[in-house]
Amino acid sequence: MKKTYYQKMAVLGMLLLALTVFQNYTDKSDEKFPELTFISEDLPSESLSEFDPNDLDEAQWQKLGFSEKQTATILKYKKIVGGKFLSKEQFKKCFAVSEEKYAQLENLILLPETNAEAKGSSNFKSFEKKSIHITKKFNPDQLSQIDWQKIGFSERQAAAILKYKNYLGGSFVSKEKFKECFIINDENYQKLEPYLILPSKTPAGYNPYSGKSFSSKNKFQHTNFDPNTLDIGGWIALGFSEKQANVIVNYRDRNLKGSFKTLEDIKNCFVISPEKFEELKPFIRLNPSTMAKKSDDKISEFKQEKTDFSKTDLNSITFKQLLEFGLDDKSAGSMIGFRKKLGGFMTKEQILETYNIDKELVQKLLSIAPLDNSKVERYSLVNAPEEWLKNHPYFKYSADKIIYYRISNPDDKKDLEIIEN
Repeated sequence: MKKTYYQKMAVLGMLLLALTVFQNYTDKSDEKFPELTFISEDLPSESLSEFDPNDLDEAQWQKLGFSEKQTATILKYKKIVGGKFLSKEQFKKCFAVSEEKYAQLENLILLPETNAEAKGSSNFKSFEKKSIHITKKFNPDQLSQIDWQKIGFSERQAAAILKYKNYLGGSFVSKEKFKECFIINDENYQKLEPYLILPSKTPAGYNPYSGKSFSSKNKFQHTNFDPNTLDIGGWIALGFSEKQANVIVNYRDRNLKGSFKTLEDIKNCFVISPEKFEELKPFIRLNPSTMAKKSDDKISEFKQEKTDFSKTDLNSITFKQLLEFGLDDKSAGSMIGFRKKLGGFMTKEQILETYNIDKELVQKLLSIAPLDNSKVERYSLVNAPEEWLKNHPYFKYSADKIIYYRISNPDDKKDLEIIEN
């Protein structure tokens, strides 16, 4: 009897042990994996400048947002294609460059679009490798484009350095920030660093949105001012960069129709940081008479320049009239530029093919304004001048083939007529 009892207890103990082991196993299998954080390869578009990919070293590629592995692949691919990239088309084929990353960089790459253009263009040449030459200490904030070129940078590199400075708000701030300019590789930075008259470290109060440090030591000594009477120079005197000053004046004159009405209007201007607004607030004096005068001036200006768009030909409409209709500078400039390349619009549908336009607003313009194409030059592909073909947006990439076909088959015009249609 006792033997049977002990046997049952042993079996029960085995079952309990098996259940415990199973429980521990399932608990471990349910453990959550650590949360993964992905680092974006995107950079603020304002911090990027035009560049020749043949000029960049490993550190500069990484400053553009590529990983070490991607950078090594790009440099290896460059060697495979002959030691330098000939065109954007060739660069894009490197599998380490994603579609998204290429789209971000495409307009900044200083290369022809295709290999054919690179071989056929007499204007394209790689940048000369110049050595950096500097003999005395200098403040990089005070250097012009010519000064940077004298130091040893190419024209485009010098322009890119100044663009980066403007992105920072008009000052390099510190040696740390200066080093982050992707145009300046580590080798050149080591040559320049002993001569830079800049703080080694970025100030603790540095604000990346305004490019200024708002510590009490760096505050400007302000007096009372009326923001409706300040021009660009006046805003610069208050501590803003030239670019920021332009934005403020445009915001006031265009968005607010000529004048700030309340303190909230000033605060809402996105280039005026909350800290800068609080710094200026005690000195702001909104004069009702300047608000009224600005508004009256703006009203009279609109009355004077009002255009009847129902009678304005789209092939003669001006940049200023497009702004009056409501297009921004970029849309208006793109539309005028595309019209010039075409030699004039033949149809309204062509206008909608323009890059960088507000299509909804342009569609509204097309529904109102007429299009007269009677003065637009017309050619068939049989008799189109060679220069016209090579400069026309629709035919420039196939111009050589068309010209070759015309020369090779002078009596066969049917195929060209088919191509034209």
